Amino acid sequence: NQGRISIGARSVISQRAHLCASTHNVHDPRFALETRPITVEPGCWVAAEAFVGPGVRMAAGAVLGARGALFTDAEPMAIYRGNPA
Repeated sequence: NQGRISIGARSVISQRAHLCASTHNVHDPRFALETRPITVEPGCWVAAEAFVGPGVRMAAGAVLGARGALFTDAEPMAIYRGNPA
């Protein structure tokens, strides 16, 4: 991954989950790469086959359900599911 990813203590990233900390600027004729860090605070769970997008912060204890797609920040102790979550 080109961008920085921080994963807090006691967090779980399950099988086949994707944390993608980079994207491209679709308005740039050169389609420039942009990195946007992802932060997974302590005690979070990213379930199987879920996707965490560029620049997302999962606050402490947040959960992203299986195959969910998260493109905005997650609140503490909240549960997200679906696409978009």
